[in-house]
This record gives sequence, structure tokens and C-alpha cells, in this order.
Amino acid sequence: MHMNEQDKALLINELSQIILKAVPTADTLEKYGGVLFTLNPEQKEGQFCGLFSYENHVQVVFSQGAKLTDPEKMLQGKGKVRRHVNFVSVYDIDKPYLTELLIAAADLSRV
Repeated sequence: MHMNEQDKALLINELSQIILKAVPTADTLEKYGGVLFTLNPEQKEGQFCGLFSYENHVQVVFSQGAKLTDPEKMLQGKGKVRRHVNFVSVYDIDKPYLTELLIAAADLSRV
């Protein structure tokens, strides 16, 4: 299923707003073909998540996702560090749970 550009733009906008509402002190950096959200733009360790657009979905990547507690099993990936969540519609977003993950991810980047 290929997402149309209008739906993708709406989804990116909605996810960006959720991220910035959850962590209002975050800065954004365009990098790696997406947008990184960071608490300290000068340090890689300050990056807590990223937002990336693909042909069939939009992905929120958590920089230290493997360390996050995820009782709802929303996070995907089996790497040593990162985890991600794929979205194909604004209706897929569990805002309260995603907000919890984002706050926890930002807290990890403060350490």
C-alpha cells in the first residue's frame, strides 16, 4: 500500500506536534533524510527520537528504544539500541501511550 503525499504530510505533522507537545524543550534537526528531535543539538547523545518518511509509512525512531519500558509492545526492532514504531494513518496513533514513550526517551537522553 503506497501512502499518498497528502496523508503522509498530515501524519508527519500530527506526529511532530505530539513529539513537541510531549517534550516542549526539544529542538529539531533535519538529518539522515528526516527530522531528529534533540534536547542538545550539539551532542549526539541529546537526540531522543527521529521522524522519517518512507513510501508506505512514517516511522518514529527512538534513539535508545531498547532501554524503554514498553508494556503495550508498540516498539519494533531487535537491534542493540534503537526501536521504532511505524504509522500509516493518524488513526493508528495511541497519543497517550506514544507521549509516555517520548517523555521516557527524552529522560534517557538527559542522563
